[in-house]
Amino acid sequence: MVAYRRVPPEGGWGLLVGTGMAMMFVVTLGSLPSFGLMFGDFLTELGEETGAIALITSCFFSALSFAGLFTNTLMKKTSCRTVGLLGAASYIIGSLLTIFVRTTNELLISFAVFQGAGFGLMIPVSYTTFNAYFVERRVVMMSVAQTLIGLGTMFYPIFIQRSMDAFGFRGCMAVLAAINSHTLVAMLVMHPVEWHLRRVPLKPNEMEEQRKLTTVRRWRRTTVCHPREHKLRASRRASSIPGLGNWSGPVVVSDSTERDTKPATKWQILVDFLDLTLLKDPIYVNIVLGISFALYSDLAFFTLQPMYLFMMAFSKADVSLIIAIGAGADLISRIFLAISSTFFNIKARYVYLAGALFTIVARFAFLCVFDFYGMAIVTAIMGFLRTWIHVPLPLVFSEYLPQERFPSGYGLFMFLQGNITFAIGPIVGYIRDVTGSYTISFHCLTLMMALCVIPWFFEICYYRLQRKASRAASTRHAIELDHMAVPVIRETKE
Repeated sequence: MVAYRRVPPEGGWGLLVGTGMAMMFVVTLGSLPSFGLMFGDFLTELGEETGAIALITSCFFSALSFAGLFTNTLMKKTSCRTVGLLGAASYIIGSLLTIFVRTTNELLISFAVFQGAGFGLMIPVSYTTFNAYFVERRVVMMSVAQTLIGLGTMFYPIFIQRSMDAFGFRGCMAVLAAINSHTLVAMLVMHPVEWHLRRVPLKPNEMEEQRKLTTVRRWRRTTVCHPREHKLRASRRASSIPGLGNWSGPVVVSDSTERDTKPATKWQILVDFLDLTLLKDPIYVNIVLGISFALYSDLAFFTLQPMYLFMMAFSKADVSLIIAIGAGADLISRIFLAISSTFFNIKARYVYLAGALFTIVARFAFLCVFDFYGMAIVTAIMGFLRTWIHVPLPLVFSEYLPQERFPSGYGLFMFLQGNITFAIGPIVGYIRDVTGSYTISFHCLTLMMALCVIPWFFEICYYRLQRKASRAASTRHAIELDHMAVPVIRETKE
């Protein structure tokens, strides 16, 4: 008799899962850098412009973060695929409502609330399903998916511009709603991996391990736990598992680590759920604040860039081409990082710090050029550096946090980042509306990027000097012990 074990397919239906994930990210991420291109004229007619753009985009990412954080509750009550379909339905409803918006508040509800929350639900579902289908080939397939996402987002601005010229604002929104409905197809292919597992014959040593595992499982089933006590233990600890790639929405799963046998208070449940004890760690807090400011600065900058270019009298065709050039440079940078990471072992935080620092320099150059070719070159440089800010983000936390605290630490970051974005988002738009200057707004965003670079630089220097001083003190102490005279006690017999 031949025994088998069931393993992930590493292909087959998993190829459709990877394609669906790439499709979902193309239609969702592609619209974000083109927000000003899509709604610039509409908001100008309403007299809102920058303030409304800053408010809507900040609310979008806040809804995304909150939806991803509370995915755990939905995952416990229904399947992963159902959660993804719920997110796709929310995103499609928001897209359909966008066709008929007449005011800024209606756009806030349709785009920020419905589409942001839907995107936040689809992110963890996509990555969780993808990781279940691929284990050995995960890195290769993820690289292919990221390449497809980069290609799609590169041509998205040009497509939007041509749709606006051909069908007008409402017609373009209708076309985008039809395209966004493909997120439903993307979530439909997210089958549970159990439906497509492969059967692989077991080797003799694996059969012995399987018998031992079966014995252990039978012994565990004989240990009966009171239902109420089991429920208490299973709910005392929760974590957020992020996906890999551009956007890392948290998938919250339960972790039945038992802390005590007493009923938990509401505050203790909140502390356990978000792992708020991490806020006592100054390095973790510095990482969270730095990345939150850098992410908002990056997203807000590329959202306002089309409006600035229109103000500089660039045509819609030129603006869409400049945005596409930046997206193409982003794709090249992804390939560059993937190849260079195989030859050089550089800490992700140093890559992130370098990307933020060079981005500050590139933004000053951006404000000094006024022709098409100069703008295209600087945008390409910023697009190339943008990858250094988005791709290494999960690795910054995985390098610092221990493995058992990484899920909750990343989930807490997503929660705090959403709140920070919501709090500071309208400020830049208000400054633009009051001063009437895009240059001042861009300088404010550059200052926020500097709030990542400067504290990180001082922290790294401080702890390096501290470690050097500690090693020097340990060396001096060891030398003193070596030269210390040891008294000799002689015993005499009476």
